[in-house]
Amino acid sequence: MDTRGTIRSIFGTRRALIGVIHVGALPGAPGSRESVDAIAKAAAADARAYRDAGFSGLMVENMHDRPYLRREVGPEVVATMTVVAHAVRREVPDLPLGIQVLAGANRESIAIAHATGARFVRVEGFVFAHVADEGLMQSDAGTLLRYRRQLGAEAVAVFADIKKKHSAHAMTADMDIAETARAAEFFLADGVIVTGTSTGRPADRAEVEAVAGAVSIPTLVGSGTTPENIGDFAHADAFIVGTSPKREGLWSNPVDPARAAALVKVFTRLDAP
Repeated sequence: MDTRGTIRSIFGTRRALIGVIHVGALPGAPGSRESVDAIAKAAAADARAYRDAGFSGLMVENMHDRPYLRREVGPEVVATMTVVAHAVRREVPDLPLGIQVLAGANRESIAIAHATGARFVRVEGFVFAHVADEGLMQSDAGTLLRYRRQLGAEAVAVFADIKKKHSAHAMTADMDIAETARAAEFFLADGVIVTGTSTGRPADRAEVEAVAGAVSIPTLVGSGTTPENIGDFAHADAFIVGTSPKREGLWSNPVDPARAAALVKVFTRLDAP
């Protein structure tokens, strides 16, 4: 439960709906086909669609860069993501922006956010180790928050995935998700993110409720939110959504204005009497 008012301080609302912009494959990625200018223009178009539908915020993520690098990415990724983030902010300056650089390139995300005026980052591997698609992911909370302090980027909130999707958690099977959330809060995360097992898969309602009851920082739902199930997550403080608002419900497609508007319509009824 967001007792500190973090979501309101960033988004200006008690609860936030954040639209994910999956930027085109960046230079150097196997799927790279477009110019940086074309990638930025497509991202700006998605940003406009989310804004017009009534979303509370935006997030840019390099999901088309499959297969992902683990923890470190090249300067070409940082440079292009910075260009894209600037283009999005220029196009939609009134919505708070977040950054995620896959996979687990959390320092790079902080740097891009600080350079572009983004308000938050989504990070993975913040506390405890897990086995991701990319291999063993060790925790980085200590080094990451020291890096944020070194940059003077404390205004950039860190929202941390816990028991994250696309990962195996056998090493921490004796640690339930609520206890993991408490550890992330103890290690000074600004919010925790609960997901399903993979992109587009919904989170578990009971897990979201347990996490929200365990911490005083925001609980965000980070995958699988749809107009049909968003009402199941009344305990969540925010939703990061990148699949259901897209054309045909595919994350790799552009934003579909009608699908985005349908999600916003249900979202706004969450707190209605």
